[in-house]
Amino acid sequence: MKTPPRLTTEQLDEVLGLLRGADSAELKLTVPESDHYQSLRALQIDPLDARMRQIFFFDTPDLALNAAGVVVRARRIQDAAADTVVKLRPVVPDDLPKKLRKDPSFGVEVDAMPGGFVCSASLKGRTTNDAVREATAGKRPIRNLYSKIQRAFYSEHAPDGIGLDDLVVLGPIPVLKLKLTPVGFGRKLAVELWQYPDGSRILELSTKCRPGEAVQVAAEASAHLGSIGIDLSSKQQTKTATALRYFARPRKDA
Repeated sequence: MKTPPRLTTEQLDEVLGLLRGADSAELKLTVPESDHYQSLRALQIDPLDARMRQIFFFDTPDLALNAAGVVVRARRIQDAAADTVVKLRPVVPDDLPKKLRKDPSFGVEVDAMPGGFVCSASLKGRTTNDAVREATAGKRPIRNLYSKIQRAFYSEHAPDGIGLDDLVVLGPIPVLKLKLTPVGFGRKLAVELWQYPDGSRILELSTKCRPGEAVQVAAEASAHLGSIGIDLSSKQQTKTATALRYFARPRKDA
């Protein structure tokens, strides 16, 4: 098996600095499509434990928000409340307003995967599955899905002249998600299967931890996943970027 990609010394110094100012860390690994079935079997996953989600992104047709580092998302969740987020990335934790850092709906997280990382700031909110369905169907304004503080955060960081109601719906992406504690690992592992309209899929494995634990947990996770035959050396994919590229690309029937 190939050696997983490693961070350079400079990258490692940078990520350690970001971790010191973050609220949490999430360690991620995407599995090649050819290995999905084998990996799910190795993890002893029961597909009936998964919960269905629908993910919607909002952006301009040319992805102006994405280019500015802003992500606007809504998520319908089976048998649970829907949620929303306005996310900014990349960020430097020490540059963020202290007042915002104290808000319980605001969080700073370092996402790391083999060979790469990003630090993001997320302002989260709650809504209902019906509200998301109505907004994505054009039956209510998109802005109504977001709280006052989320709308203010969006306005501060979005490109000038692009309001929430100027955005188009990109989605949905159906997602199956479950959490388990694998035998021999001892930590919660989240498993997400994103299914794109062209038939392609992304399988992501992830675990969250406190920033100070990230290096140790990354080593433990790599050792465990490698021991059950999961490929740690494949080219990594990002779920959001893949979704945005798919829905923003010119349609043949346009």
